[in-house]
Amino acid sequence: MSQITLTFPDGNTREVPQGITPAQVASDISTSLGKKAISATVNGAHFDLQWPIEKDASVAIHTMQDDEQALELIRHDLAHIMARAVQEIWPEVKVTIGPVRDYGWFYDFDREEPFTPEDLGRIEARMKEIINARDAVRTEVWSRDQAIAHYEKTGEPYKVELVNRIPEGEPIRMYWHGDWQDLCRGPHLQHTGQVPADAFKLTHIAGAYWLGDSSRPMLQRIYGIAFKNRNDLKAHLNMLEEAAKRDHRKLGREMGLFHMQEEAPGQVFWHPNGWTIYTTLQDYVRRKQRAGGYNEINTPQVVDRKLWEASGHWEKYQHHMFIVEVDESRDGEHDDAAAKSREHTRINALKPMNCPCHVQVFNQGLKSYRDLPLRLAEFGSCARFEPSGALHGIMRVRGFTQDDAHIFCTEEQIQEECARFIDFLADIYRELGFPEFEIRFATRPEKRVGTEESWDYVEGALENAIKATGHDYVLEPGDGAFYGPKLDFYLTDAIGRVWQCGTFQVDPNLPERLDAGYIAADGERHRPFMLHRAVLGSFERFIGILIENHAGKLPLWLAPRQVVVAAIVSDADDYCREVVAKLQAAGIRAETDLRNEKINYKVREHSVGKVPYILACGMKEVEERTVSVRKLGEKQTSGATLDEIVDRLRTEATPPDQR
Repeated sequence: MSQITLTFPDGNTREVPQGITPAQVASDISTSLGKKAISATVNGAHFDLQWPIEKDASVAIHTMQDDEQALELIRHDLAHIMARAVQEIWPEVKVTIGPVRDYGWFYDFDREEPFTPEDLGRIEARMKEIINARDAVRTEVWSRDQAIAHYEKTGEPYKVELVNRIPEGEPIRMYWHGDWQDLCRGPHLQHTGQVPADAFKLTHIAGAYWLGDSSRPMLQRIYGIAFKNRNDLKAHLNMLEEAAKRDHRKLGREMGLFHMQEEAPGQVFWHPNGWTIYTTLQDYVRRKQRAGGYNEINTPQVVDRKLWEASGHWEKYQHHMFIVEVDESRDGEHDDAAAKSREHTRINALKPMNCPCHVQVFNQGLKSYRDLPLRLAEFGSCARFEPSGALHGIMRVRGFTQDDAHIFCTEEQIQEECARFIDFLADIYRELGFPEFEIRFATRPEKRVGTEESWDYVEGALENAIKATGHDYVLEPGDGAFYGPKLDFYLTDAIGRVWQCGTFQVDPNLPERLDAGYIAADGERHRPFMLHRAVLGSFERFIGILIENHAGKLPLWLAPRQVVVAAIVSDADDYCREVVAKLQAAGIRAETDLRNEKINYKVREHSVGKVPYILACGMKEVEERTVSVRKLGEKQTSGATLDEIVDRLRTEATPPDQR
């Protein structure tokens, strides 16, 4: 038998027979490891312990202590265990696919009768029985004809289709969990008892078309979540409960911020309170950009396809564009759409991004090296066609505004501009309540343009810039654009969720395509580099993040309704009006509540609306010229003189960049 060489993470090597399995390798190393092993990584691929190793390889054996591999296997096995439980309870159900996803898995079923929430409890109970049975898991590789014949015999038409979709040359792996069988790439655990029986939960049921195709059968999708232990599951369920309380769509209704409707899918109807947040945040960013050396511009929203063709977006991004056709020959007095002249029809698109338009601004007039770096910023309104299923409140929309900017510079200026941007972004994030963020550095992909020397230089410039600002980074090899590397900036909110917001991307490609140039010190025309950058990303999404991060209790300077002055008795109405007038004169957004309602009712209502301060005024306050102060989230009230509360709130309501 031929021998192969295995290399282990500690650098040790071992000569073993060809075809040895990772299970045998683990047992040969130690009896203890053989019992604890759950899977292996072989030459970078995640391997089932039963799969043979056919050539020299680097090998790492995994146990339940290896979180990434353990969680993948637990969730993958639970998908199979759930499908087995469903078919044991309802044998007529047809199974399809069940992939692992964030925090868990789902599996799609074809069943005539709909599943109910009560069914989930029944399925969970059967799953625990299967886990406690500790049934062995085994795998075999079958021929295509053998697998098709098996599934035709067992009446599983979806599996037949899946087998036919497996490319030639790829193994067709058949897995058994006890007597129940499924088609799967693997890997899996070695017996059902390795899955923790108290660390999973079935969460909900949804509809899903077979293979995402609306012309195919509608299936029923059951979702589940799973972790390595009960405490992790409990923590995640608590997080989900907290996230539901913070849902920006729920809070948007309660605070009267915005709404969305089917006549304008994926677009936001901002109400006065929501638009106050929007414009306050925009004014803040505008001041920061002016102080940061940016020149603000504004470019058209509807642009001829010729520009999108020249930029390359028409070829690669057209499916995300909203197309606008205009008959330039018509005089505007007739609305007969059938009379449109194809000969004179001009095809335009709503801009999905601002970059090509910014190059057009740069190209106006002769630019010198002395003009660089040139920083052009725009609150650019963009439109992108997102699938309806991907839309999510104001977090994922079709119409949005970016805090977009592009820096035109020389290659030698990239490092300095990158470091300058990181400091600029860090300052904004800190003032908005996110002092910590993560930088992910995406480097050259396999398919790319440009010389290796240029890539070396630019990637080195970005790395040096990160180090110069005192930040760490996570390397993402191969995830850069085909024309340049990029940095993505991730925030973590109050309940631990991670959001990608800012970005910094080096682009020599678009200036080349759109013929941007400047006169260098040598008198010759050179191409500038274009640095794409954003801090918030889109205002819509970032406002959604802010709402959820603060659970609607926004900092006073951002809160749309900062103060409500509520009368306890009608005799205090005039004094309430005086208090509001003084607050408004100090630049505070204040309003009265003089309704003939009990003060406790008013406090509850305005607390639900997340008003930061409620000032209550009765006859005692009128006589003493004071107010009773209730701050959102605090049960105790305090007293203050009118002058004291005006000064206090004026300071707190000042935007952070103006303090």
